[in-house]
Amino acid sequence: MTKKRKWRIAGIIAALVLSAVFFLLLIRGRTTVGEAAASAPAPDVEVVSVEQKDLPVYREWIGTLDGMVNAAIRSQVTGYLLTQKFSEGSFVKKGQLLFEIDPRPLQAAADQAKGQLAQANGQLAQAQAQYQQSEAQLASTEANQRKAQFDENRYTPLARQHAVTQQDLDNAVQNNISAQAQVKVAAAQVEAAKAQIQGASAAVEAAKATLEAANVNLGFTKLYSPIDGIAGNAQIQIGNLVSPATSAVTTVSTVDPIKVTFAISEQEYLRLTKERKPGDPVAPFELILADGSVHPQRGQFAFTGRQVNQGTGAIEVTGLFPNPGNILRPGQYGKVRVAVETLHDALLVPQQAVSELQGSYEVAIVDQKNTVNIQPIGVGDQVGASWVVRKGLKSGDRVIVEGVQKVSPGMHVNPKPARLAAEPGE
Repeated sequence: MTKKRKWRIAGIIAALVLSAVFFLLLIRGRTTVGEAAASAPAPDVEVVSVEQKDLPVYREWIGTLDGMVNAAIRSQVTGYLLTQKFSEGSFVKKGQLLFEIDPRPLQAAADQAKGQLAQANGQLAQAQAQYQQSEAQLASTEANQRKAQFDENRYTPLARQHAVTQQDLDNAVQNNISAQAQVKVAAAQVEAAKAQIQGASAAVEAAKATLEAANVNLGFTKLYSPIDGIAGNAQIQIGNLVSPATSAVTTVSTVDPIKVTFAISEQEYLRLTKERKPGDPVAPFELILADGSVHPQRGQFAFTGRQVNQGTGAIEVTGLFPNPGNILRPGQYGKVRVAVETLHDALLVPQQAVSELQGSYEVAIVDQKNTVNIQPIGVGDQVGASWVVRKGLKSGDRVIVEGVQKVSPGMHVNPKPARLAAEPGE
């Protein structure tokens, strides 16, 4: 055996010895790690018990606030704005003076109409006097005609007896004919006088209407608030010309109660309508404001819109909210929250306890031996910070809400009650 071969055999033996030593050390190390793991304390986890209760299901929609009544204050006459009698943004009363328009041109028109009415009344009085005169003239001519008729009737038999001349009879007949003609003329004058009275009366009524219109226009120079409410900004400044063709001078809105309008889908509308029985009261509305706070006053359902918007497939719903202090104003946005149904004996678990993977949901539960099990579940609606569990759990099951990432199936844990934030509205 050569020296080189001896060294190779010695190397092989040394490698075998080192391998055996390393194997023994590895086995000993694993045993030590296993013993250490077995002796390590169970990890702490926070758990909650699955809760079962009757649960109102809420829906939220974005709503727009608007005045119950929005009265646009417009000028009904043409003139220059003289004064503004209110503070913009302040509360005004019904009948309170807001603006004044220069009344002088309209006052002159009213005075002129008043003069025309006096003139028409004078003409009517003249026509009535003429009528009385015509009637007196008619009475006089009728009396003369009756006398002429009497004379003709008296002379006719006397003429046959030759007690009077034929000339006397002829004169009596002619006088009667003339008197009859005068009666007709007087009667025509009476009818003419009646017509003059009717014309004068019509002129008086026309003058009265003109004066009334002038007084109405004169009254329009003062712009009053038709309602109690909040006055907006003055859109036209003092000294500017206003007319019926110009835009509104300002707007007054009734904001207590205030109107909130929101849109719901046609499907939601049909479902909610079918679920609600006749005579059932509509649940009160809650209004969540832009800063996240909840309006302290609850609102009530007012009405549903006339039709579904064909462009959006939604229908408008309107609610009314008390607004003491007029804090809420038209144009604001908020969320309207309504309890649309009640789930009876619903099972609830916090959302943070539920893991989702490709559309499947599961929770880590702790059994009576404090052993972890992974349980698939079926979920329903989200209610606040919780899931409604349709299947997979029962009331009283303990689910891990804190520490899920450090446990595995079959592991022993030390469960502790979790402290969760209260649900909104509880």
